[in-house]
Parts: sequence; C-alpha cells; structure tokens
Amino acid sequence: MIGISVITLFFLFSQRRSPTVSKEGRQCNYMSKHSSKEIARLESLRKVSLNVPLAEKTRPKDFSEIIGQEGGLETLEAALCGPNPQHVIIYGPPGVGKTAAARLALEKAKKSPGTPFLPDAKMIEVDGATSRFDERGIADPLLGSVHDPIYQGAGAYGQAGVPQPKEGAVSKAHGGVLFIDEIGELHPIQLNKLLKVLEDRKVMLESSYYQEENPEIPKHIHDIFQNGLPADFRLIAATTRSPHELPPALRSRCVEIFFRSLHSHELEQIAINSAERSGFHLDPSEASVVASYASNGREIVNMIQLAAGMAQQSSRNTISRRDLDRVIQQGHYTPHPERQMPKTPRVGHVTGLCVGQGGEGSILPLDAAVFPGCGNYVISGIVEEEEMGGQGHKIRRRSMAKNSAENVISVLRRCTNADWSKLDFHLSFPGGIPVDGPSAGITMATALYSAVEEKLPDNHIAMTGELSLCGDVLPVGGVTEKIEAAVRAGAQKVLIPRDNWQDHYMEFAAEIVPVDTFEDVLHQTFGGTTISQTTVVSVS
Repeated sequence: MIGISVITLFFLFSQRRSPTVSKEGRQCNYMSKHSSKEIARLESLRKVSLNVPLAEKTRPKDFSEIIGQEGGLETLEAALCGPNPQHVIIYGPPGVGKTAAARLALEKAKKSPGTPFLPDAKMIEVDGATSRFDERGIADPLLGSVHDPIYQGAGAYGQAGVPQPKEGAVSKAHGGVLFIDEIGELHPIQLNKLLKVLEDRKVMLESSYYQEENPEIPKHIHDIFQNGLPADFRLIAATTRSPHELPPALRSRCVEIFFRSLHSHELEQIAINSAERSGFHLDPSEASVVASYASNGREIVNMIQLAAGMAQQSSRNTISRRDLDRVIQQGHYTPHPERQMPKTPRVGHVTGLCVGQGGEGSILPLDAAVFPGCGNYVISGIVEEEEMGGQGHKIRRRSMAKNSAENVISVLRRCTNADWSKLDFHLSFPGGIPVDGPSAGITMATALYSAVEEKLPDNHIAMTGELSLCGDVLPVGGVTEKIEAAVRAGAQKVLIPRDNWQDHYMEFAAEIVPVDTFEDVLHQTFGGTTISQTTVVSVS
C-alpha cells in the first residue's frame, strides 16, 4: 500500500508540474522563433542601400582637402600630433570644416612620432545641442550614470539589489578623443562636471544603494565606485559661439583655434570639386555664380547636389547656368557679394573695417552728412543697446558705438572752428548689419570731418581704431582679419593703431600705416592736412 501511495503521489506531482514546464517551453520557443524572424528582417534591411549623398562623397579624407583653413589646421596638428597632446576648442561659423578637421585629427595624431595614442584609439562624438541628462544621475550619456535597483531598466543586477554603473562618452573615449560638437549648447551643470573629469581623468559615480561591505556586489563594481571609471582622453570641442560665451575655466584648459569664413574663390573650388566627385562638369564661370549665393561649404555642396540632379534628369553631364538659376530661385537664396572699395572719392564717405560674428573681416562703408540745425545728431546702423550676461545676472549698457560717436563729437569740437550748436549731422552705416564696438571711432571722425570741411578723403584708404577724448588712436581687436578684408576689397593703404602693429603686416599687398593720433589720420587721408590748418565752413 505504501508503494502504491508513493507512486500515486509522484504521478499527481508530475501532472501538476507539467503545465508549468510546458508553458515555459512554449515561451522559449516563441522567443526563439520571434528572434529568428527579427534577425531575418534586419538582414534584409541591411541589404537595402541608397546611393551615398554628395555631402559624404565630398567629405575630406585628409587635412590637405580642407579648403581655406590652413592656419587653423596647422595649429590643430601642433596641439594634437605630438608626445603631449592638448585639449582643443575650435571656433568658427557653420560649414567651414570644424567637424571634418576633428574627425581627421585623431588619425593623423596616431601616425605622428612619439604619440601616446594607440593604433586602436577611438573617437567618440557627442552633440552638445541634443545631449540630455538627469540631475539625479539616472541617465547621463556624456559622463556616465548608475542604474539603481529601484529604477526601471536596472537589469539583472537590479533584481539582486546591486547598483549598476553605466559608462558615458568620456569613459568610452578613454585613450582616444572625445569630440563635442556645439559645446556651447551643453547645460552648465554638465560643463562643470566635464571640467572635473578633465582635471581628474576619471569619473566618480555615486549611489545610495552601494555599500562597501556588501559581499553580494561584484568586485568590478566595488572597483568602479572606489576608484572611478577611467576617462583619460583629449577633448576636441567645436562651437559657433564667441569665446566670451564659454566658461573661462574651460577655455583656460584648451588650445583655442579659430576657423574663418570661406572666401568666394574657395567656395568656387568646393563647388567644382563637388561637381567632379558627383560625375558632372561645372564651368568656373558658373561656379563663381553659385559661390556668390552660398555662405559656407555645406550650403554650396547642397546646391551643387540639387543642380546635378536637375542635369541628370535632362540626361546631361554638365551643370548649366539654367540649373543653377532654378536652384537659386527655388531655394530663395540671396546673394552675398564681397564689398569693394569705392571707385571715386565722395565728401563724407569713408571706409572703415569690422569683424563679423564668424570672425571674418569686412570693409565697413560710412556716410556722413551735415545740415543747419541746433546740435542734434542721428547715427543709423548701430546697436542702440547691448546686454551682457553671466554668472546668473545680466547687465544692459548703451551701445559702445554710440559712446564712441560722442567722443568723436568732442574731439571735432576742439579741432575745428565750426559752431556745432548750429549744426545737425547724420552718420549712417549702410548694409543692414548692426554695428557695435569702439573700433569705428576714427572712421566716424574722419567722415564727419570730411562733411564739415567739405574735403574729399582718399577713397583707397581703409581704417580702424578707437578714438579717445584726447584724440589718441587706441588699439582694437581683429586687426589681422580687418587688414585681410581691406586687401581683398582693393584698398591700397590701411590705417591701424600703432599698438596693434605686427612686423608681418609688411607682407600684405597694401601699405599698412600705424597711426598714433587723429592728426595722423587726417594727414594720411587728406594729403598733408593738419588740425591747425582746418577752416570753418558756413553751412547754410
């Protein structure tokens, strides 16, 4: 009887377990079949491939293929390709080669003698504009995070009550390069944490679920929490922002490199190269047309790609002017012609110099007119008010250009015999670009002097410099870029503050003249005129 009872119990027990085993088996079979279907679907998707976009075909494969940034590339190579590579920030407008240079920098560095980069060193790319993080440390793709057991997605470690560290981009870039595009868009908290990582070369993670004496936690997790994740990399950051918009602590740890805007002849070369790589011919005269409508390399490549598509629809291997006109019309592109020096002198018209937001120099025409009145003045084309922010507060102040204009009036009151209380005058900066800063001081003074004295200024001269209340010419920024712009525009002589003088300025095609005072400016602009020789003009 006992044997029969045992057999009966065993039978009943086996019958009871069989449905559970069968259910688990069915789940495993279902998952296996589903996985097989997904693998087959992925393989079929990978077999489908579209043609490579022209932007990818024209992507530079060597520093020599990046057009227009020779000086910046030389500095980048010196900073990264050596036994002691440094962190780098690349400034510049969009579409001038910042990302392409960063991608090529590591490969060039790995081939340089004495480099610490290993042959398998990686480059990890992060977009600062889309990088997001959780202040509680749940998710941070840049610096790394910890998946605590309480949070969803903690995995097998979470079920065992063990916090699970997750590597961020800084750890994945260990031994290589971390490239952050648009670093100026990163959250200030992330920037401050990144500074700590650059200093310590490791990432320390924290979790309230980590206990040093817990034997259930694996050894490697103990090691991570106690010693941190390794993060010894070199940072290459790119931004379209100005240097003063980035934290000084970050800038002090990096070599700063400036990529300039591309000139017309460089855009023409990019257009011709893009057409050739897509299998089409583009005449240089047509390339000059499309270059006048493009503001950067990426934009002109997109225009050529669309024009090549139109030519292909017509079974042609040459991009015609009609194709380009249709692209320009449909894309609503506006021309960007380079300004040139005036061909003839005009009373009250003087050419100044400025530097745009992208760091590119440009000539700055200025017109002045004087009328009978009661001492009023109008200045058009300048920034009326500017806002400065930082460290949680903002400051508003009057335009520096307007303050500079008031200095100009005071200087001219002293050096001319005109009765300014009976004169109204108008200064105008045409072109639609808001002007700010004090560097147009001597330009405004010279234009207004020309209008009051009715003297023709030399139309082949461009100038830059701040004018003090005492009539001294003070140093300004961006002088090299301004001189380059003046030479491109056809200037024969450029007046700059003496304190900005550099010996290599003698190599420019134009004559670069350092000046100390406003009297020096008048002497150069009006052919020997001095302040003591000025006469009063009756404005009626």
